[in-house]
Amino acid sequence: MTAYQNIFTQIQIRGPAEMGVPLPAHSFPRDGKPGFSRLLGILGNAQVGPIYLGFLGVASLVCGFIAFEIIGLNMWASVGWDPREFLRQLPWLGLQPPPPEYGLSLFPPLAQGGWWLIAGFFMTASVMLWWVRTYTRAKALGMGTHVAWAFAAAIWLMVVLGFIRPILMGSWSEAVPFGIFPHLEWVNAFSLRYGNLFYNPFHGLSIAFLYGSTLLFAMHGATILAVSRYGGDRELEQITDRGTALERAALFWRWTMGFNATMESVHRWAWWFAVLTPLTGGIGILLTGTVVSDWHAFAVAHHYAYSL
Repeated sequence: MTAYQNIFTQIQIRGPAEMGVPLPAHSFPRDGKPGFSRLLGILGNAQVGPIYLGFLGVASLVCGFIAFEIIGLNMWASVGWDPREFLRQLPWLGLQPPPPEYGLSLFPPLAQGGWWLIAGFFMTASVMLWWVRTYTRAKALGMGTHVAWAFAAAIWLMVVLGFIRPILMGSWSEAVPFGIFPHLEWVNAFSLRYGNLFYNPFHGLSIAFLYGSTLLFAMHGATILAVSRYGGDRELEQITDRGTALERAALFWRWTMGFNATMESVHRWAWWFAVLTPLTGGIGILLTGTVVSDWHAFAVAHHYAYSL
């Protein structure tokens, strides 16, 4: 029984390293000599490398490093460059956006939000470059671009929080600070300021899709593990050539809840539920303060909450 509840991969494959499909002409080379790691093999594929960064990958990492350094050095400076205090207070340290009096100025003083703008620019550039890299790598390998568009859904939420909504509100001060607890405190204050986000229907949809995603992934993962002894882990074969693993899994869910997904449709459900989590969340954030100033009053007016 414990073998089926184990989170670790049970079998590791060793053989000639997989170098990947040939690269198109004039491409950057793949970097690194491939090897094998038993430690990584218990979590996934044991092969490490080679990796293909290319121009977009290198540019993304450089921009990300610059943003990370700006945020980290500002946090360190806020505790007087004391390394012990930096480590002790790290969860509470933050880099704040410009105060309201600077509006949407692109050149506030560095100590008054200028560093936040610079860090935000490089972080956004890093994420966008990585997205383009994800998209182009998928196309180069002849894959669909599902991963890139799922990543874009998460980027949408990030850009709404730090760029689109502050512009619509007319002030960078509406954006989220960098930092762990400063971020959480911003979320709490944001909800209180606008009448409790729990009454925001798009927030509710986002939570429903989040919980739905976890349920779908858990159901699917459990089903595949349960029929892996019959080859259920070879899902592509099961899609095109229904075997005993798929038949047993389908029968289980039909007998359990009267309906079953297919090996193809369950992945589509899971993808859409996951993607709709940040999409609906971003819409809810975007409407807050720009269209709706009090979500509780909105809920009362639309008859899904009682007046206090």
